[in-house]
Amino acid sequence: METQTDSNPSNLDIQFNFWQQWYPVAPLEDLDPQRPTAITLLGQHFVIWQPKHSDQYLVFQDLCPHRLAPLSEGRIDEQTGQLMCSYHGWQFDQEGLCTHIPQAEAVTPKQGQLYCVTAVPTQAQSGLLWVWPDPDTREIAATQPLPLSPLINADQNFVWSSVMRDLAYDWQTLVENVSDPSHVPFAHHGVQGNRNQAAPIPMEVLTSTPELIEVLTTGKFATTITFQPPCRLEYQFSIGEGKQAAMVTYCIPIAPGRSRIVALFARNFATGLMKVLPRWVEHMKNRNPVLDGDMILLRAQEKQLLQHTQTQNWQTAYKLPTSADRLVIEYRRWFEKYGHGQIPWGSAHEQMPVAPNNYDYLQPLGEKRPQILDRYHQHTLICSSCRRALSRIKLLQKILVAVFAIAISGTAILPDSLRVTWGIPMVLLGLLGLGICYGLKYWLEPKFYFVDYIHAHH
Repeated sequence: METQTDSNPSNLDIQFNFWQQWYPVAPLEDLDPQRPTAITLLGQHFVIWQPKHSDQYLVFQDLCPHRLAPLSEGRIDEQTGQLMCSYHGWQFDQEGLCTHIPQAEAVTPKQGQLYCVTAVPTQAQSGLLWVWPDPDTREIAATQPLPLSPLINADQNFVWSSVMRDLAYDWQTLVENVSDPSHVPFAHHGVQGNRNQAAPIPMEVLTSTPELIEVLTTGKFATTITFQPPCRLEYQFSIGEGKQAAMVTYCIPIAPGRSRIVALFARNFATGLMKVLPRWVEHMKNRNPVLDGDMILLRAQEKQLLQHTQTQNWQTAYKLPTSADRLVIEYRRWFEKYGHGQIPWGSAHEQMPVAPNNYDYLQPLGEKRPQILDRYHQHTLICSSCRRALSRIKLLQKILVAVFAIAISGTAILPDSLRVTWGIPMVLLGLLGLGICYGLKYWLEPKFYFVDYIHAHH
């Protein structure tokens, strides 16, 4: 099979523009249309909101022009349906124009433009909200196709589920990790792999250009892995008899030392199980444990790489002798060649001065495992399914405690003639409810907050 590589000498001068790209910042099902949502992309803060009586999400820079307060702390006004700043009540319409200043008698059209908020292009597709972070290149955004997977297509009988989580390591590390299938049997043993079944992974590079890297692996299933910079990294599995599956991951650069993964898992077989299994259960049993298994390893690896690259490059810091590392090598070469080894954090025109080997002063996270594996803030709060499940579990605990109290109180006031026939079942019912409450409180509820992943125990 012929390999397509980048042989054009003029491409040596290509500078990949991270700002003029489409990024899927969140699944639509995880957004709340009733309140603004804060996001960070490329070190720039944005706010997602939906006008009242509209089904379209909009994205503005998270900055009120009045006194620079965050609009993500604002609200959707009940009467106008516009975005209101909670600091002084200024309001902004769908175009970002200022329409109301409570401290002024009226806002003229000229003032509305002068005191506007910067809006950026958005699209909703494949169940995701896509953002183009550069507000000055709307014409380019309109002609740039979204980096979609052909398998995220309900018309072809595919179903899929989604997960989103903020991660305590950099975009570079996230892309490199997802590019490496050989870590799965070991880092995710017992969850998504089996170390006893690990084997060599022959990997052939099919395409390596500034716009696309594609490799083919052979083994139990033929797998095509595609990296479409800067964020789409997709595994397509051919299982036989027309059965196909895909893991479509989008690696989102949030800030130095921080990233977000938005992943879609699609298949065209056993579709009923995906519809039956609650999304929050899938996240708890599979998706979050996989990400937990990577987190401690990758944060430590990233720190070591940053220290090593003060005196050497990645080629000498890493030892990559096997075919399984081919995609990691291609990605690293791409990032070095077209991204010059650094992301332009800050804004499309004014970059944040970040030393490539020092993220600690920007994101002081510490090395405590509950902070690194903070499932509550990294996932539960931004996942509608898990947030709703946690709320219901807490409510159920209150109901069960109330049932226990009523059962005990009711038994105490029963006449002696009924205390045996009615009282004992009521007490047993109350004790059963109390036992279920105990399990919810001390076994299930903590899984929404923090689960320590000890590799030696897997």
